[in-house]
Amino acid sequence: MSDQAVAEYRIEDLAHHSGATVRTIRAYQDRGLLPKPERRGRSNVYRDTHLARLRQIADLLDRGYTLASIKELLEAWDAGRGLGGVLGLVAEVHGPWTDEEAARISREELNKRFGGRPDDEAVDEACELGVLERIPGRPDQFLVPSPQELAVAAELYAAGVPLPAITGHLRELRGQVEHIASRFLEFTTEHVFARYLGQVPPTDADAAEAATMVRRLRPLAQQTVDAELARAMRLFATRHLQRHLGAAGTPQPSGASPVALPAGTVRAVQDLVGPDHVAEFVRAATERELQARTMNDLARRAEPGR
Repeated sequence: MSDQAVAEYRIEDLAHHSGATVRTIRAYQDRGLLPKPERRGRSNVYRDTHLARLRQIADLLDRGYTLASIKELLEAWDAGRGLGGVLGLVAEVHGPWTDEEAARISREELNKRFGGRPDDEAVDEACELGVLERIPGRPDQFLVPSPQELAVAAELYAAGVPLPAITGHLRELRGQVEHIASRFLEFTTEHVFARYLGQVPPTDADAAEAATMVRRLRPLAQQTVDAELARAMRLFATRHLQRHLGAAGTPQPSGASPVALPAGTVRAVQDLVGPDHVAEFVRAATERELQARTMNDLARRAEPGR
């Protein structure tokens, strides 16, 4: 590279600075993705514009675009239609769709949270599902893209749910959620984004406006799902309890003293089992609690040293 104000590169220097191979650079030239270099004597001279173009191509490839679609975008840029808005839209769509930040976890901590014993098969399945990501060169460390998701799995395991059941549930849930995401995308594309994406590639202004709409609409899918999930959980959990506890009841022991319950508790129980079953429900719930406490007390007495 020369000491002139405008940087100049040989193809080997360009490859070094861009991270592309010499063969890749020449292939991009042949496909029209990269402008031809300036010919100076027997040498080809590349400039910063070539380096910037190679970095743009690498970024778009990382985001999943094909070389054919990248060529369309770059041709639009070269024709003066602008690429800034398009790249902004790409960055907005490809960016994080949650405020949650990834974390790291050691294999030792992972083992502690899931039974205390190494389980290579479970770790492999978690990596396959993307719950964990291996860190190159650090076999004892994992990246956790969603700490909340891992925390849920740990809580379910602590509650007695086997790991194969947890991963099976996640696979089923993921398919259903992906269907919801696909439908939301189709819905918003039809009613919102179609007007911005009529041209391929879109104009710089349309792409910039579409990026703004992505920022506005991004949280709506999760907010809608959260609200509907809360509604459905309350509905089905109430029905579930009605089936299992609504008809429960045992005769009240003689000589029992009445206990006044808060009005809010009574209303909640009435909503759950109906006004005719409130007393039966309270008796059944009280007996269950007494039995649980008795069993816990017996277990503590049986512990060594007690």
